[in-house]
Order: sequence, then structure tokens, then C-alpha cells
Amino acid sequence: MFFGQVLTAMVTPFDQHGEVDVNAVRNLVNHLIDNGSDGLVVAGTTGESPTLSTEEKVELFKLVVKEAAGRVPVIAGTGSNNTRASIALTKKAEEAGVNGIMLVAPYYNKPSQEGLFQHFQAIAECTTLPVILYNIPGRSVVNMSVDTIVRLSQLENIVAVKEASGNLDAMAEIISRTPKDFSLYSGDDGLTLPILSIGGVGVISVASHIIGNEMQAMINQFKSCDVQGAAQAHRSLLPLMRALFAAPSPAPVKAALNKLGVPVGGLRLPLVPLSAEEEKALESFLPGVKVQS
Repeated sequence: MFFGQVLTAMVTPFDQHGEVDVNAVRNLVNHLIDNGSDGLVVAGTTGESPTLSTEEKVELFKLVVKEAAGRVPVIAGTGSNNTRASIALTKKAEEAGVNGIMLVAPYYNKPSQEGLFQHFQAIAECTTLPVILYNIPGRSVVNMSVDTIVRLSQLENIVAVKEASGNLDAMAEIISRTPKDFSLYSGDDGLTLPILSIGGVGVISVASHIIGNEMQAMINQFKSCDVQGAAQAHRSLLPLMRALFAAPSPAPVKAALNKLGVPVGGLRLPLVPLSAEEEKALESFLPGVKVQS
């Protein structure tokens, strides 16, 4: 299933008291839709999901669905390392009207490949919504094997995977061995073009908060066979992509949005804001921001 070629893993705006800022959420949804996002992933890692309560997540799902108003699909991050809790949240997300769910590989408890399969199967079977798997061994410690992803792709409503393993060989094998309507998305902004070249469909992005239109243009160049132009665009965007991950995410992208006049507030502990030095370094990569000497 194809949700679009640039989906944004949306940050969660907070107010000065560290509470979800409803007006800023609405503003951000419209900013993202107006600036190249084909879809929105809500309450994922970039949305600081580990610090959000279940109630906050459900309210976010409802709020984003209402503000998006059918203009783009809304994907709810409902995965965790607790299968029962993920099932309960998935049911609430479905009631909230989201268009799909994204399930991260269970972190910390390090299940076997069979455990991973049964975890995702149990959640998928509890909903009629399409499911995107999320493989990110750098955060979850466990890596979903090609065989496990291929096996899961045979389940009716598991329709895509966000791949952030960095292993292009494994991704190519996944694309070769899964059904034609199963989509592989890049989970790393900097690998978007290489993954397109092996048959991926797009990216679930952080950088698209800032350069969504530019990422759309790069993908469209590639799809229209302007490979040289796409490669040049890729190289020009890489420095900003790197800068947005120079400190634990989403601290840099939140700082960038605030600098660019899209207020999203601060972070919840254990994440902390950028230092003055880190902010100055980031500013040099932002379009339209004058760096103070």
C-alpha cells in the first residue's frame, strides 16, 4: 500500500509548561501539508512517544485527524514493547479515525524473530487498519530479519515497512521477496535516494519538517529519470539532514522549526534543548536564517 512518497514523522509541540500545545499542533499540521508532506506519522519516536501518556496519544490522534480533514493520511504510532498495550492503543487509534498504524520493533526486552512475528501478528489481527512495520535496530536493539519481514508481509493488512537498519542489501532482498503492493520506506533521510534506486517508494522523514518540498522535488526528479539532477539535489540536502541529527532527535528539528517561525516549544526530559553552540551550528544550515557572528 502506498501512503505517499514523503511522510513526516511529526514532532509533538509542547507549551511553556511542557503540555501538548493544541494550537501549535494544528499550525504544524497545516505547515507540513502545505510544505510537501503526503502523510503524517503521529506519536512516533520523533513525536517523543516514550514521554507521552496513552491519553495524550489518543488526543493527538483525534486532533491531527480533525485538522488534516482528509487532506493527507494520518498514521498513528501505536507500537511498543508491550503487545497488550499496543493492541489497546491500536484499537483507540482506530476509533480516533486514523488511516493506518506504525509499529516499532519491541525495544529493551529483545524478543526472538518468532517473538517479533507473533507480536506484530497479534496487533495486526486486532485491527482492520493497514500496518506499517518499523525496523530500527539502533534504537530497539533487535533487528527484524528479512525472513521475518517477508513472513509478516503475507498478512493481509501489513502493507509496508519503514526500514532504518541502514542495510541496503537486506532492503533489496525485502523488496524482491515481498508482494508487489508491499511498500518499503526509507527510515533515514540521507538514504532516501539510494533506497529509491533499489525499489523503495519514499521516506518517512524528519527533515521534511524543514525541506519537505525539496525532498518531493528530488524524488520526482528520480522518478522522471533525471538521475543526475536527483543526485545533485541529494548531495545538496545532505548537510542539513546531518545537522538535524547532530544531537538527539527531535531536539535539532524542534529548534529549527522554532527558528523558522513554526513554534513547537521545547522537549520533555530526558531530552534536553540544544546548547547555544549547537544552535549556532544548526543555524548555518537553515534556509533564511541569519547566523549571528
